[in-house]
Amino acid sequence: MTSLRYLKWPLIVTFAGLALGAWLGWATTGTVEGMLTVFVICIVLSVLEISLSFDNAIVNANKLKQMTPIWQKRFLTWGILIAVFGMRIIFPLAIVAIAARIGPIEAVKLAIAEPDQYAAIMHDAHLGIAAFGGTFLMMVALSFFFDEHKEIHWVRVVESRVSRFASIRGVEIAFVLTLALFFAAFLDGDARATFISAALYGLLTYLLVDVMGNLLDRAEETMSDAARGGLGAFLYLEVLDASFSFDGVIGAFALTQNLFVIAIGLGIGAMYVRSMTIMLVERGTLTEYKFLEHGAFYAILILSVIMYAQAIVHVPELLTGLGGATIIGVAFWSSVRHARAAAPVAE
Repeated sequence: MTSLRYLKWPLIVTFAGLALGAWLGWATTGTVEGMLTVFVICIVLSVLEISLSFDNAIVNANKLKQMTPIWQKRFLTWGILIAVFGMRIIFPLAIVAIAARIGPIEAVKLAIAEPDQYAAIMHDAHLGIAAFGGTFLMMVALSFFFDEHKEIHWVRVVESRVSRFASIRGVEIAFVLTLALFFAAFLDGDARATFISAALYGLLTYLLVDVMGNLLDRAEETMSDAARGGLGAFLYLEVLDASFSFDGVIGAFALTQNLFVIAIGLGIGAMYVRSMTIMLVERGTLTEYKFLEHGAFYAILILSVIMYAQAIVHVPELLTGLGGATIIGVAFWSSVRHARAAAPVAE
């Protein structure tokens, strides 16, 4: 029964979301077939979000351990509102408004009245989004591996060598910029400029968030008890969540052009990811399975490279989600084997 309490709010949101999705399908089509179609799309989108963000939950859990219980609850409440309304509704509207040079109200009208045109604008903006999100996530992953104090290695032949270079200042930045320039070389004209510019903004965002987090951590003693030990981590997690959301939001338009259906489906999935994060923290799963976190960061690194590659070729979202889930599954299996080998033999 203890595990079921983590599913309380996700299940409530699931039932409410699917009911709203069914009503939306009926209201827009007036047919049972249309209602069922939207209902199924909402389910598929929620599964897509969970598969793409499972590694996000593991990374979140690692950061969440440093936060106070108050900020953990705020992450689950305020954070989910930001994730659903900010990234699943406001973010796509902002992209369309900027790309089409129209106001936010006109963007909402466009999403309702002309969903095909709305989806086309989002698709055209995918290049910049992929470069920005890919850069941010790549820096997140590399900061884990380029750590001179890192003692636990999963793929030792790789990680032990990489950690030796961690003392070289800026090595992660040099690696990311080199890779960004490599992929940009396959693009021409405006596309190349857009990719490089977005990648630089992604790098700048990561550095600013990192600096802000460090400043807030140093100022912890001047904060109130409610804010101490969590504000910097909270901001970092929200930006990290936003980067993970890019791929899911763009991929969702392959299933439907209805912004509100996308928000419902991805919002349901986001709620499960949040609850999964809390469960990992409270039950100490990352401590029990020592390579699980490594698998998550490998998955993030691969996802970031895939986002770069999407500037050149189309990579199915299903393949992206299954790839990350497979790596985490292998890390879990390795963790179990390690735990069994390290366990004392009963006489």
